[in-house]
Amino acid sequence: MKPKAYKAAGVDIDLGNRVKSTLPELLASTHRPGVLGKVGGFGGLFALDTRKFREPVLVSSVDGVGTKLKIAFATGRHDTIGEDLVNHCVNDIAVLGAEALFFLDYLGTGKLNPRVFTEIIRGFARGCAANRCALIGGETAQMPGFYQKGEYDLSGTIVGVVERKRMLTGREIRPGDCLLGMASNGLHTNGYSLARKILFEKLGGRPSTRMPGMKETLGQALLKVHVSYGLLVQSLLRKFNKDVSDRTIRGFAHITGGGFVDNIPRILPKDCDAEVKAGSWEEPPIFGILRDRGGLDESELYQVFNMGIGMVAIVDPAKAEQILNKIISSGNKCWKIGEVVRGSGLTRVI
Repeated sequence: MKPKAYKAAGVDIDLGNRVKSTLPELLASTHRPGVLGKVGGFGGLFALDTRKFREPVLVSSVDGVGTKLKIAFATGRHDTIGEDLVNHCVNDIAVLGAEALFFLDYLGTGKLNPRVFTEIIRGFARGCAANRCALIGGETAQMPGFYQKGEYDLSGTIVGVVERKRMLTGREIRPGDCLLGMASNGLHTNGYSLARKILFEKLGGRPSTRMPGMKETLGQALLKVHVSYGLLVQSLLRKFNKDVSDRTIRGFAHITGGGFVDNIPRILPKDCDAEVKAGSWEEPPIFGILRDRGGLDESELYQVFNMGIGMVAIVDPAKAEQILNKIISSGNKCWKIGEVVRGSGLTRVI
């Protein structure tokens, strides 16, 4: 038999098929009601139970994990990146009040490495299972000559659902509302290009380096999995926004790329500003290093990094203490970090 020309060109279809044969077992843990069909079809199938909703609205989001991938390449650890991506996407639709339904992934690489592929998919499966979200399909592309040796890229798409009248749009936000900040565990999936420049280029650190004041290495700190707030958000809405007309919780902002400065305004009315009080929460040590050794303006820190807050809830001040206690009793650190004032739709860190 003649050698396969496509394999000689760098694309091993048979290897891809062998690696993908392990997918059904990995994806079984993410199964939830509504999933139809089997893995490997031309399209993923999901039957929405419309009996649960009067006016169901599908909510979707697509994203990647940016240059956090560079940390995975440098450490040789690939089992967290997929979970990062799922959690990031879950949070993006959770702010609208949406429940995650299903997720699809895309992996592009030069040469398919079976071990790396399996670690990545395990991360996707773990994240989906933890968020009660089905992993119903995806795409793996072998593109020799396109990526540097040993590197790959990831993206993911999530679809969720929310009752139209229960969507959180921010329209009810008003001056005097309280800002509650839920703790992050580090950079999550944003600001890595600047963080790598400071930590590795400017300070000469490596993934194995332990910086003063840190209990873990830089690699361990930078690979911490992006926290998912999806199930917590659903729990809070069930308790405090029971009725369609109830807006005790006015809205949420996922603190991703753009930090406080660019993300909170996405839900503010045009006549309101958010004032965030710096120092009103505990910052993970990595942010202290970036602040003290990075030479950055304080204002830029809060536009690039989450600075220790991964999700902000804007709530009725009369119920703020109850909501805060509920979040803390759920095992999540949380603080009152500011308030809404009259303004023009901006966020100020003071």
